[in-house]
Amino acid sequence: MGLGDMKQEKTVASTWFRTLRDEIVLAFENLENTQESGPFSGLAAGRFEVTQTTRTGDDGEDAGGGVMSVMRGGRVFEKVGVNISTVHGKLGERAQAAMMARKNLSGIKDDPRFWAAGISLVAHMQNPHAPAVHMNTRMFWTPHAWWFGGGSDLNPCIEYNEDTAHFHATQRMWLDRHGETHYPKLKAWADEYFYIPHRQCARGVGGVFMDDHCTGDWGADFALTQDLGRAFLPSYQPLVEGRRNMEWADADKDIQLVHRGLYAEYNLVYDRGTKFGLETGHDANAVLMSLPPMAKWN
Repeated sequence: MGLGDMKQEKTVASTWFRTLRDEIVLAFENLENTQESGPFSGLAAGRFEVTQTTRTGDDGEDAGGGVMSVMRGGRVFEKVGVNISTVHGKLGERAQAAMMARKNLSGIKDDPRFWAAGISLVAHMQNPHAPAVHMNTRMFWTPHAWWFGGGSDLNPCIEYNEDTAHFHATQRMWLDRHGETHYPKLKAWADEYFYIPHRQCARGVGGVFMDDHCTGDWGADFALTQDLGRAFLPSYQPLVEGRRNMEWADADKDIQLVHRGLYAEYNLVYDRGTKFGLETGHDANAVLMSLPPMAKWN
């Protein structure tokens, strides 16, 4: 497929990211509303606060935006954000250099236009036994190339082998629809990407991740990206349902807060999406939505 402006493909992708967002928000609010017992049942059920976000281009003109949906202090979720955005504009020099380090984008200096859309989710849980999680999928376009990226990774502070096995098996089931080589490749990519070099440890128990994905077949690549998103709820929701009522001690909460410190360090120091969002002028609150409400360092 030639590049062009890909207007139809952009519309299809951004519309689907919104649909996925709506499905996840509904599922998470249902989890909150059905939490009638357990350590946090005395709290009011959480509700998502929805805020429109905007991006202003270097020329002061509208450059897109999105929807930030955040729930705080609920029975199940201490903080969860499900954001979508569709933004456009021109890539600055640092963003150009970062992208050209990974792919051939000859001509980008002469025509630095870009368009990007996606969904980004991070959930931090009330119960230390319920795992935190991250998920995103996205499409990126320039006049010189287009590609998809995204995936999911599980971040328990107290690990359960059966939870890890379920999460990975579900991701594999959805990816195998597109060929059995995808899961091993994307799992290895996640293990490498979500590693914290200065701590010499992984951020969590892994998952699947891809970036710069473009085979030249937009339909096939988009279908793969969709199934990365569709795999999220069946891989994660049963884990929350199984752990949200477990009793916990102060020592468990302490372990959770220290683990959140690792999460914050990774996102502020290494995460590619955080850097891109801040460098291209997107709403800072939306970009930093992934940070936990409370964390601790030893």
